Amino acid sequence: MAAPMTFKHTVTERFLRYVVIDTQSDPISLTCPSTEKQKNLGRLLVQELREIGAADAHLDQYGYVYATIPANSFKQVPVICLCSHMDTSPDCSGANVRPQIVRNYRGGDIRLCGDPSQVIRLADNPALAGQIGHDIVTSDGTTLLGADNKAGVAEIMDAAQVLLANPQIKHGTIKILFTPDEEIGRGVDKVDLKKLGATFAYTIDGETAGHIEDETFSADGAVLTIEGVSAHPGFAKGKMEHAIKIASRIVDRLPKDTCSPETTDGREGFLHPTGISGTLERATLSFIVRDFTDAGLKEKAALLEKIVREVMADFPHSTYQLNIQPQYRNMKQIVDCHPAIIDNAMEAIRRAGLEPVKGSIRGGTDGSRLSFMGLPCPNIFAGEHAFHSRTEWVSVQDMEAAVRTIVHLAAIWEERA
Repeated sequence: MAAPMTFKHTVTERFLRYVVIDTQSDPISLTCPSTEKQKNLGRLLVQELREIGAADAHLDQYGYVYATIPANSFKQVPVICLCSHMDTSPDCSGANVRPQIVRNYRGGDIRLCGDPSQVIRLADNPALAGQIGHDIVTSDGTTLLGADNKAGVAEIMDAAQVLLANPQIKHGTIKILFTPDEEIGRGVDKVDLKKLGATFAYTIDGETAGHIEDETFSADGAVLTIEGVSAHPGFAKGKMEHAIKIASRIVDRLPKDTCSPETTDGREGFLHPTGISGTLERATLSFIVRDFTDAGLKEKAALLEKIVREVMADFPHSTYQLNIQPQYRNMKQIVDCHPAIIDNAMEAIRRAGLEPVKGSIRGGTDGSRLSFMGLPCPNIFAGEHAFHSRTEWVSVQDMEAAVRTIVHLAAIWEERA
């Protein structure tokens, strides 16, 4: 049976409270969290968790929030963790966010009031076609919104309040984990899995309502360092080998019509330069390598090495070093070993009144790494769209559906124990 849903949603109020707190992470910083301001949201969440009855809620030195919803069932139910990240992307400003709500959306484009040049275009956001009658939350166009992933944070918080306030909804022990620095790939660097004590987990960090993702990219990072040959420009003929020009030639040799983010979709991977810097004598190129299979990663790494070798052959006195490091792997390799994780989530989505859709993510989540750390962790929708941009948006009704899904999920694990 579906758990009773006699509660009032407060997820929108929570979400609006959280997005005005600047929690942008910083990829250059070496600290954990990468920015102290992420702890400002963490402290608020701890306070609110304690107020609703999660007595052990606390913020650790690394910026992680831990809390427990105690079991109210005598069954031996697996301990489930609900996880979302508190930081927002460094790709777009997250300071001075001014959220706006478009009530009863009637279709068409949405022009943002703070910067009229910023328009959420229906043509670029086909998911808007399914939002007629919904209330759409946006920024004012001068910043990102922060739905990625404060929508997930608010949804977990709202579901926690429902579970703690409604003892008739039977469930096992539920662990809550809010992480810093997910946007810069460090979201679980300092997580204490022993303290967490969960058997399975779900990140609440997906896009369209009803979707659950059991598959992510596998990912490597590559850094190419080129040592050129310096000479006085007035006397450089036949001597100078310019490291910046060598690096530029390598970038120019990358595939033009395939193997890049702008030319691929679905299950196609890519080789993507993310940074270039240098001087005449030394230049550095950074890349991310993405594919759904390990074999695909190897093919793309081999392509990069081939391009580098061929270009460097024209510069016999220069040298290079190419360093490729694993970042995360496709969670499907782990999640498929535990079919109940997906089965229970899909049933929870049905009970929330939605049609479940299982898919893959052209990216990674904290769950990618958690799965390979021994905590299998697929990704459930949060309703966020157009992340990392000033045209980011989320539907109030989709956030409410995510709360219902989480509550049903807790009940289903108890029913099926």
